[in-house]
This record gives sequence, structure tokens and C-alpha cells, in this order.
Amino acid sequence: MSVNVREAVLEDAAAIAAIYRFYVLSSTSTMELEPPDGVEMGRRMVEVRQRGLPFVVAEEEGEVVGYGYATAFRPRAGYRFTVEDSIYLRADCAGRGIGRRLLEAVMQSCRGAGCRQMVAVIGGENLSSVAMHRALGFSQAGLLRSAGWKFEQPQDITILQCEL
Repeated sequence: MSVNVREAVLEDAAAIAAIYRFYVLSSTSTMELEPPDGVEMGRRMVEVRQRGLPFVVAEEEGEVVGYGYATAFRPRAGYRFTVEDSIYLRADCAGRGIGRRLLEAVMQSCRGAGCRQMVAVIGGENLSSVAMHRALGFSQAGLLRSAGWKFEQPQDITILQCEL
């Protein structure tokens, strides 16, 4: 089956919210505790785009199976050339290279937008995300011990960084 990576549109927001819901409720990939609905995901998409940053989806047979985007790393102007990526896949699509394609698209778009550094903030024991980022040139920049709290226990946060 062929997977197409394209710019996300507002009509994708419900599918994006459904994908993210899985991670919010059952993993430490995100430290968000309440899953946002499609309206909120659409609002986030618009906010990302207003900042000139990418928000893309992976589509297979007309269905959104993953998404990725970049946000400002920190709000202060001195960080304006550094972004943070986020990549999420439908659970049954992991391990097929779709996340890599999404991350490559986000990185390419960020380069084109003049970004210089990309940071990945990876929660818990998400070894597959660490491996994917390393395969695309990211290296470990830090480990924040017990910086997150989810499922009634502390979560370490791994920080990876890549020069764009």
C-alpha cells in the first residue's frame, strides 16, 4: 500500500485527534493528560501554520494514518530558529517507516523556513522514537530525570537535537 505525505487540512483534525487520543490515554509519548477533540486539534493546526511551520499527515488509501508538525521550541525571540517536532502514528501503522517519512517532511519544511535546530522531547521509554530520530541525525542533548508525571509515576524525558 502506498503512503502519501501531504499538508494537513482542517478536515483532517478529527482523524488527527483520534490518533493522538491513543497516546494521551495509554502512553508516555506525550505528557498531555486529557485528549483534545478535533476542534482543538484544528485550532492547534492553524496556530502552527500561522507561525510558518509545517503540519503534515500521512495518508494511506484515503485515511490519515499519522501526522507530524513543528512548533517553536521556546517562546522567547532568541529561540526563533529552533523548533520542536512531534510525530504520531496510528498504532497499527508503527514500524513501517511512516514516522520517518513524516519526520523527514517536517525537517525539510523547517529547513526551507530558515530554522537551524530541531529538538525532540521524548517522554518515557519511547525507544522507537529515539531510534528514528537518531537515524535521521539527532543526537542526545540531555535527559531530564523525573521531569514528567503520568500514570501516577515520574517519567524521564529524553532531549535529542539535530542541526538542520
